[in-house]
Formats: sequence, structure tokens, C-alpha cells
Amino acid sequence: MDITEFNRMIDLVRTFTPRSEIILEEVPAPQKLATYSFAFSADVSNGLLGDAEDEVASGRFVLLHEPGGQDTWDGEYRCVTFVRADVDTIMQEDPMLPENGWNWFLEALESAGCELTAPSGTVTRVASSSFGKLSPRSDEAEIEIRASWTPLIASPDEIMKHVTGWCNLISEIAALPPIPEGVSAITSAKRR
Repeated sequence: MDITEFNRMIDLVRTFTPRSEIILEEVPAPQKLATYSFAFSADVSNGLLGDAEDEVASGRFVLLHEPGGQDTWDGEYRCVTFVRADVDTIMQEDPMLPENGWNWFLEALESAGCELTAPSGTVTRVASSSFGKLSPRSDEAEIEIRASWTPLIASPDEIMKHVTGWCNLISEIAALPPIPEGVSAITSAKRR
């Protein structure tokens, strides 16, 4: 694929509308990882309104393109992501949380019909306790997934499966309720 097809991919990604709890915003892409790059961030709310609304997850999706590829990519494109979400302290203590997080990542892409190679990444548990003047705060826990993969795409529109899979992942770690089969989410124009 050439730069024209990469630009077509970006144009398609800009049209993507996620479920209403996810707000996407185009952000500056890293410049040193590849010749061409594109990035957006996501903030995920609990779906409530007014004062009850709260951010429960966030993330970033980066699409890289290097004509001729890079040795570790196994292709000319690479998707790179970071997602984080609050979890309850009981879940944070589960020794299987990192393995489950990695499985959520792979299953989210698989459920969107993504074809890929060379997945890699880390899953991190983060626990915070507050002391001193901050001691009235509750203990906090998070999961962070940092991952990258090479999308196997024959045409620019196939990148949409990977964006959908990524939104499935951030929905999963944010513990958003699944949208029942045959029901469409009501989307909003909250894209920034």
C-alpha cells in the first residue's frame, strides 16, 4: 500500500462512530516511530448524566505506516495502543488479572474479525493508597494494557475492524454492559 491508501485509512477512521459512552479525539501522533502516523484518544464515561457522569477508562490508538515495513512488525503497518481503566481492589488483587487483560485484548480483536500477526504487549496492575492530607481518599486500582500488533489488511477499509476491536477492548476493560445482539447503540456527536 502507498501513502494514498494510508490517507484513505485515516479518512475512514475519522468517520468511525463508537458507542455513546466513548468519546474519540484526534491527537498528535508520535513522529519518530514511523514515516507516517495517525492517533486518536478515547475517554470512556459511565454513561450517566450530569454530576453522576464519571470517566472510567481512557486510551490511545496509534496507526503507524512504514513503507517497506520494519523488521519486528512483519508488515508495513502497526497498531499501537494504551488503555487504562479503574478496577475494584478485589479485582486488582486477582493474580489472573494480567492474563485476563491480555485475553480481553486478543478476544476484542478476534470478535471484530481482525486478522493480525506479531501481537505483543504488557498488562499492568496499579494500586494506589493515599496518606497524610490525602488519606480521606479511597484506595484506587487500575489495569493498564499496552499492546501493538500488525494488522493484516488487503484494502484500506479493513482498518475499521481493528478500530472496532480496539473500541471493544476499551469497552470491556471499562466494564460497559454489552450491547445485545440485534440492538444498535444510540450514538452521539460527542466526537471532538
